[in-house]
Amino acid sequence: MTLSNFCRQITGPDMRLLPENHKLGARLVCPEYSKSVQEVKTYPLIGQDRSFLLCWNFDAPGSLRATMMPSPENFCYHYYFSIGECTQLHTHDYLELSYVVEGEFHQRILNKDIVFHKGDLCLIDKNCLHQDCLENQSAIILFLGIANDMFTEIMNESNTPQKILSFLQSALLKQKDVQQYLHFKPNAAADDQLEESLLLLLKESYAPDSGSRYITKGLLFRIFRILSTQYDFSLSKEQKQTMNWLIFEEISDYIRLHYTDVTIQDLVNEFHYQEDYFNRLIKRKTGLTYSAYVQQIRLERAEHLLTTTDKSIEEIANEIGYHNKGYFYKLFQEKYGETPASYRRHSR
Repeated sequence: MTLSNFCRQITGPDMRLLPENHKLGARLVCPEYSKSVQEVKTYPLIGQDRSFLLCWNFDAPGSLRATMMPSPENFCYHYYFSIGECTQLHTHDYLELSYVVEGEFHQRILNKDIVFHKGDLCLIDKNCLHQDCLENQSAIILFLGIANDMFTEIMNESNTPQKILSFLQSALLKQKDVQQYLHFKPNAAADDQLEESLLLLLKESYAPDSGSRYITKGLLFRIFRILSTQYDFSLSKEQKQTMNWLIFEEISDYIRLHYTDVTIQDLVNEFHYQEDYFNRLIKRKTGLTYSAYVQQIRLERAEHLLTTTDKSIEEIANEIGYHNKGYFYKLFQEKYGETPASYRRHSR
């Protein structure tokens, strides 16, 4: 089942419908009642649940079906709205991550009108003033509320050795503090992992058991790791420069580990950036093309083996990825001005 189908199912006509005047209605939609009032939405759950999900399904013009989880009993709330209606201007005392499952989502954040398209996400910090606009078109929006301590724990998680991911996580935390919200858009590396993880999270919250909070925490870690690698968000100029150096270091380390047979497609698969990006980055940092940079690393390794081991030149050529001995001789002589054998004699 897809994420959109599951969202429709849990907000469908077969679900237990709350009365129109139910007290939860104001929490689920909170229609605007005053131009001058700013509401503060508090974290709605007590106990050990450190995240919750709110699903909006605009299933027909002027019709919004909503549900929230985890809940002791599953339900649906049906709200009929006027075209162009908005929610009450509000802030949260927790963080909110919204995801456009289908259609578009219009928000006014800090007096700025923003349109989020299918696949986009928005992370809104606590105390960030905003309101949601109810539009006359089909859409499904998923809101993920995250307690502050849970978000900090996710961002500070250090179980990954990748410097790039660690940097992006810290940059995200810093940027959020500066501008109070982040707009995520999928990049060329984005695939179905995010929707799959959100679907698992939604199912876990919809039918929780004693182990759900541990599973939920793991899924939240996964979701933010995906956001860090498969989605673009704004970075300062200094942060972009730092990230480029970190990416180059990671690429260089990877090539040095796999120099015998590494391809640029291997880099694409490992780091989830486009091929052109690697070519431009390596050229900018070294002045060399990708193939020339790999060749340089191979020849530097050959030089090291020539001066520190008694391996034959043919063995060394094979070890560094050159199975044509004559071609290896040609490249080595072009770089060092003499044959491998002559270089070995002069270096010992």
